[in-house]
Amino acid sequence: MTPGQRPSDLVRDRLPDAPTGVTEPPTQDQVLEALKEVIDPELMVNVVDLGLVYGVEIDEEANVVVDMTLTSPACPLTDQLEWGAQSALDGLVNSVTINWVWLPPWTLDRITDDGREQLRYIGFNV
Repeated sequence: MTPGQRPSDLVRDRLPDAPTGVTEPPTQDQVLEALKEVIDPELMVNVVDLGLVYGVEIDEEANVVVDMTLTSPACPLTDQLEWGAQSALDGLVNSVTINWVWLPPWTLDRITDDGREQLRYIGFNV
């Protein structure tokens, strides 16, 4: 420090620039793996292994559209699953849009082997 200089004079007057977001898009496998954190609250199995994710589109700016369905069109959990997907993908993508689809309708055939094993573990006969 020089004479007459105060300690506060040594502090930078400008904050560093905040990160602008994700710069490199994730792969489809990375998105699906992250979506395995989203658990269907009724069946207690993740949405990927239940076969609720019908498709994933990723653009060059790391924005994602997830085609997703529910076990029933009358299911009241769309908001919870949408929030869960956005939370699971936070930091991996810049934005998430859930495109709710109903055709083809979800069936038990869409459940993965891992999903069937999880359902059997909690007492379902699938």
